[in-house]
Amino acid sequence: MLFVLLLLVGGATVLRSQAMPTATGPGPRWLVGGTYSFFAADYGKRDLGGGSGFVDYARSERISYEAEVRFLTINEEVGTHQSTYLIGAKFPYQRRWLTAYGKVLIGDGRFHYPYGYADGSYFVLAPGGGVDLALGRSRYSIRLVDFEYQWWLNFPFGTLRPYGASTGIAVHFH
Repeated sequence: MLFVLLLLVGGATVLRSQAMPTATGPGPRWLVGGTYSFFAADYGKRDLGGGSGFVDYARSERISYEAEVRFLTINEEVGTHQSTYLIGAKFPYQRRWLTAYGKVLIGDGRFHYPYGYADGSYFVLAPGGGVDLALGRSRYSIRLVDFEYQWWLNFPFGTLRPYGASTGIAVHFH
């Protein structure tokens, strides 16, 4: 009996008494891309266009983190344009080749006033959502559409509320 007890105690330390994992996930995923954006500027009722870039980092299927920069300088009038630097959470829902998502971003909005009179920096809250389409089993995907509604808080003439859409392409890194 003592021999069996010593065998069990000694065997437990050797075997470590741990089960092997039954499955492993894909690990961290990076998505890096660029888009063209079209926004209603909400300042002088002007529509602005421009380029943007984004980086998306995911460790799970349920939540990822996105950072984006956007420069709206196309169709500016007398030097009036906007740029944003945002970061936040993104909540994807994947079905086969399509990934729909919602997002909530916060950050800095830079406003360049007419005729170069001044530049301002404002806190921006930007909820949104969109759809990405994977291109087969390749590393590329198309950002079919990305909608965003922004609140520029503490803007001198009341809260600025630009909104718009973007479309572009992205590359996946695992």
